[in-house]
Amino acid sequence: MEQEFLIALGSNLGSDHGDPAETVKAALAALADAGFRLRRVSRFFATPCFPAGAGPDYVNACAAVTLPGAAAPEVLTRLHAIEADFGRARVQRWGSRTLDLDLIAADDTVLPDADTHAAWRALPLEDQKNRAPDRLILPHPRLQERAFVLVPLRDVAAGWRHPVLGTTVAAMTEALPEELRQEVLPL
Repeated sequence: MEQEFLIALGSNLGSDHGDPAETVKAALAALADAGFRLRRVSRFFATPCFPAGAGPDYVNACAAVTLPGAAAPEVLTRLHAIEADFGRARVQRWGSRTLDLDLIAADDTVLPDADTHAAWRALPLEDQKNRAPDRLILPHPRLQERAFVLVPLRDVAAGWRHPVLGTTVAAMTEALPEELRQEVLPL
């Protein structure tokens, strides 16, 4: 059985492909062109910029994909190549972007190990703003806190269970404050 990868897509600047929604739509086509099999794709959502005030609002979506014969590090490399093709420059952490493709999870894989994952999940907000991991951390250590990821992810993987927290996407979404969930609006 092929490993399934959960990908979060977002844009708040748009690209040569058009406005943010058109950019996310074009990114889905680029994933397919790069060999990814799109299993399920969420609706598109309008979401507030994160962190607040850092730029225009986003269009976000999620997809469940497979990439035959690939492991998570290769998937991440291909996602970064697609971002670069869309003009993404990694100059500011949490800055505005033409395209953001985040590898959220790879089935029940925990990378690089449970202790490292726990350390990044517990990282204080100020440190999160200034530090980026030097290696792939899976599942994404902040996914359980982010409505702009969880609400679209619920469309494609409501029953996926976080391998460290033991909680489903549906339950993590419901655990978010109501006001955060209501900020994520279907387009």
